[in-house]
Amino acid sequence: MTQDLSKTPGPRNNSASLRRALSILLQLGNDTGGGGYSLVELATELEMNKSTLLRLLQPLTEARFVEQLNSGHYRLGWRNAQLGQVYLAGVDLHRTMRDVLQQLATQTSETVHLAIADFPSIVYVDKVDSLHPVRMFSRIGNQQPAYSTSLGKAMLAHAPAETVQVVVSNGMPARTSQTITTADGLCAELAAIRERGYSIDDIENEEGIRCVAAPIFDVSGMSSSGISVSGPVERVTRERVSELGPLVIAAANEISRRLGARR
Repeated sequence: MTQDLSKTPGPRNNSASLRRALSILLQLGNDTGGGGYSLVELATELEMNKSTLLRLLQPLTEARFVEQLNSGHYRLGWRNAQLGQVYLAGVDLHRTMRDVLQQLATQTSETVHLAIADFPSIVYVDKVDSLHPVRMFSRIGNQQPAYSTSLGKAMLAHAPAETVQVVVSNGMPARTSQTITTADGLCAELAAIRERGYSIDDIENEEGIRCVAAPIFDVSGMSSSGISVSGPVERVTRERVSELGPLVIAAANEISRRLGARR
């Protein structure tokens, strides 16, 4: 279920209606099939009564942030894509890295992701798909937990202890049978990542998928982004991880260099 922003604490001048409207957009962003959500489905997911939901949907629809299909279902409107393009055009990270992502995808023949930190989550901001017919499903703009992903762990390994605590305090439910679900386990893993230089999602976030990631550092020496290679376990085997690790590190180091990092 998408986070209900109407229940998020904030300054007194925050509008509950605005937070509820944002919750609608976030929920519609979970629609991977394009068929949208019915009014009943939205009301159930957001724990909101239908009359309130209709009142909030009206201005969102008028501004083209939401569109209503012939089926009566609601989905995100074209205005979101417009804003997304403006955002990506202004992100130096995105502009600086595209050729590095493409080169890494060519080297590995697997899907390459670029993500930024939004702890306790990470957000995909760019990707280059594998040419293989069987590949990882993911979308730019999609959020994933930091504790169970190679990208999240790569950045967390170089984050302050308070940031790691934020992730732990947010909860670490098992996403697969391999997921690290304890603070001690996560801290031990982060120490190993710092020693090794790259992180591994060993079927910890999604069944059948293994990922290798490395942190990207900026001019301040901080890591708030990372790059990864992902693929099905049949191709990204445990034996192949040691081959992919140095390639991912090299790609991350090149991007870090371009961003002015000293390390």
